[in-house]
Amino acid sequence: MALKPLKKLQLQGFNNLTKTLSFNIYDICYARTANHRREYIQYIDEMYNAERLTQILEQVSNIIGANILNIARQDYDPQGASVTMLISEDEIASHMPPTAEEPGPLPQGVDPAERLLKSDAVVGHLDKSHITVHTYPESHPDNGISTFRADIDVSTCGRISPLKALNYLIHSFDSDIVTIDYRVRGFTRDVHGKKVFIDHKINSIQNYIAKDTRHLYQLLDVNVYQENIFHTKMLLKEFDLNNYLFGTGVDNLEPGEKKTIRKRLRREMLEIYYGRRLRKGAAT
Repeated sequence: MALKPLKKLQLQGFNNLTKTLSFNIYDICYARTANHRREYIQYIDEMYNAERLTQILEQVSNIIGANILNIARQDYDPQGASVTMLISEDEIASHMPPTAEEPGPLPQGVDPAERLLKSDAVVGHLDKSHITVHTYPESHPDNGISTFRADIDVSTCGRISPLKALNYLIHSFDSDIVTIDYRVRGFTRDVHGKKVFIDHKINSIQNYIAKDTRHLYQLLDVNVYQENIFHTKMLLKEFDLNNYLFGTGVDNLEPGEKKTIRKRLRREMLEIYYGRRLRKGAAT
């Protein structure tokens, strides 16, 4: 059964609940040749460097109401990057009610129907909490499919909630498949000493995603309300082949090749979404 709305809580001292948002975002493309696949890896490394990751985490910190105390970042040779942030709870959180079950902001100028890019490896430490982003580009050795995965964790203590940043993060990356987990751990106490195991209403992670965005995806929920565990998977419903070709264009492909590539892309998406290999010919 779904959680009922919570009254405004008066807590005893610090809010000891830990709220963790974890998700994987996948971007799929087709790189026709071995050279194209190498160029794709290089492109990912150039586009998703430490500077860009820092910009994303700065916005995440602002959205959830955290104050950045310190930033350290490093690009690596031959590829990869890291960013570390020390962050504390900010007074912004005081006017961001934890009971509001609604989407957070989008990046400036973003149309949810547009495909975006952005990220490589980030660790941001909050006061008793952390933010991490790691990216994993890879390519199939034979069939030309290349996949870029970003693993993101936002774990917070106190009043601030990582769910406020979900909408922004989804649109800060190319998102063909998104797997999201949210969990509230531990307990805190109200002024009367009573244990509180969750301090905000949540029926589904989907309620924190913009409506226009939800319409673009096939969504599936698996929630364990009594354990404060919430899980949502998202799969893009339709795609334009032009947006999935790296190093070549649709006009350079024969009709039969277009059909084969589309099937390979769709199969890759379905296997990631369902978390298992599909039998031959199963992807449509």
